[in-house]
Amino acid sequence: MAEPSKTKVIATNRKAWHDYHVEDRIEAGIVLVGTEVKSLRAGKGSLVDAYATFSAGEAFLYNMFINPYDKANRNNHEERRPRKLLLHKQQIGKLTVQVRQKGFTVVPLSLYFKGSQVKVELGVVRGKKEYDKRHDLKDKESKRELSRVMKHRRD
Repeated sequence: MAEPSKTKVIATNRKAWHDYHVEDRIEAGIVLVGTEVKSLRAGKGSLVDAYATFSAGEAFLYNMFINPYDKANRNNHEERRPRKLLLHKQQIGKLTVQVRQKGFTVVPLSLYFKGSQVKVELGVVRGKKEYDKRHDLKDKESKRELSRVMKHRRD
């Protein structure tokens, strides 16, 4: 039996969960250069303000920040360069239709190692209104208060 591939989370986009309703999730590969992978192994990546676009049957991830690798020479990578996403043609077609017709956006939710490969979890999202954010904050606070009360009851 094959051993299940282990995942190690590099970065998560917590802002995406606050700003958007996540409708669907898709796992995608990403094309990186060697210094980017080494920098990600050190945990130096960020997904804040990153987004995916589609053009000519290909998917690209923009604004993802990967710190330059410390021990690299002058051939180090650019920090915020566009990176190609590896998706099937059918997946790209489906996402393109959703983005154009239904008003969705595609943002990365997390970046992680799956075995030795770097993967990105993409979310098909729709923006939240201000009152949705307030409602979520209120729910979060009430759950926190409830767990605090339950903890004191057990003691």
